[in-house]
Amino acid sequence: MRRTIIGCLAILLLLSWSAEAGWNLDDIKREARRTYETAAQGRGSLTNAEVIRGLKEALTIGAKKAASKASRINGYYKNPLIFIPFPPEAKKAKVVAEQIGMKKQVDEFVRTLNRAAEEAAKEAAPIFLNAIKSMTIQDGFEILNGRNDAATSYLRRKTTRPLKNKFRPVVRRAINKVQITKYWNPIASKYNRMPLVQKVNPDLDAYVTDRALKGLFKLIAQEEKKIRKNPAARVTDLLRRVFGGN
Repeated sequence: MRRTIIGCLAILLLLSWSAEAGWNLDDIKREARRTYETAAQGRGSLTNAEVIRGLKEALTIGAKKAASKASRINGYYKNPLIFIPFPPEAKKAKVVAEQIGMKKQVDEFVRTLNRAAEEAAKEAAPIFLNAIKSMTIQDGFEILNGRNDAATSYLRRKTTRPLKNKFRPVVRRAINKVQITKYWNPIASKYNRMPLVQKVNPDLDAYVTDRALKGLFKLIAQEEKKIRKNPAARVTDLLRRVFGGN
């Protein structure tokens, strides 16, 4: 059906040009056949099922690589793209803490925030990968012909809410494991005892969850772009067929 539509469109276009070009019907038939056969090659010969399978394969590869990068030691902490800073809503507490000689505690707190994200990424990756399973045919072709991060944007749009619900308990366990509050509580307590300051108590679970997920999506977008633009990143035959036209 896809090839038939392409062929018909080609014929209609050629008919509109024929009068000006002075072509006869045989010329039009030959040119239409050539256009039809060219369109039927490469991606045009893929079935809908192959396109969807290829996109899921690309997302799976990208998600696995992203999770691997994020979950290693310093995966967040030493990566400027996804580094998790001191909570912005507690920035004044950071400044005051550093001024009163608690810079070491501040640095350790920031380091443990990133360690929690790295720890969570180890356990959350399978949850994230399970979300790749649902994709319609229409979604697939829109993604295939979309921007360099179209698949990542689709995945973010469809899965952010359920991923947060599942990801947050993992982050909470990770926060307990790396003892973030051991570094945060002294900073917050000293700041909150100061006169005329607005008390701070950021939701560290939510903060690390949001930043960790954003970081994963950024890394996945990088992997998607590689697959679209770099033939060497298309590590399977299906990926080479689906993305070969980009």
